[in-house]
Amino acid sequence: IRLSLVGSEMCIRDRAYPGPSIVIAYCPCINHGIKTGMGLSQMEAKHAVDCGYWALYRYNPQLVGTGVNPFTLDSKEPTMSFREFLMNEVRYASLLKAFPDEAEGLLEKTEKDAMERLAYYKKLAAEKE
Repeated sequence: IRLSLVGSEMCIRDRAYPGPSIVIAYCPCINHGIKTGMGLSQMEAKHAVDCGYWALYRYNPQLVGTGVNPFTLDSKEPTMSFREFLMNEVRYASLLKAFPDEAEGLLEKTEKDAMERLAYYKKLAAEKE
């Protein structure tokens, strides 16, 4: 999955594959309660990537057995505050207001889980085929 700036490149590559292609995307919706509004949902998706909440990666099964790693991680190191990203969505900010003690632990776990997942993706991308 890639952001819309290079979406056409992704579509061309996907069409070249002789089997099905699956796109797993972070798609903000009105229920997320984006504080900047749904008009900036593409920016919210970019922020999800920039903070490490969502990773951009590709897997090309045609590369299996060729000596080239079929998994490519397109995400860079996080450059944005994870907590700042979460607090821009009402679904997280309201949880913190309603249940501050429980929410704090959940928000910390959410960040820890996301960073562990990103570390795992980095490991996959670094493996030799």
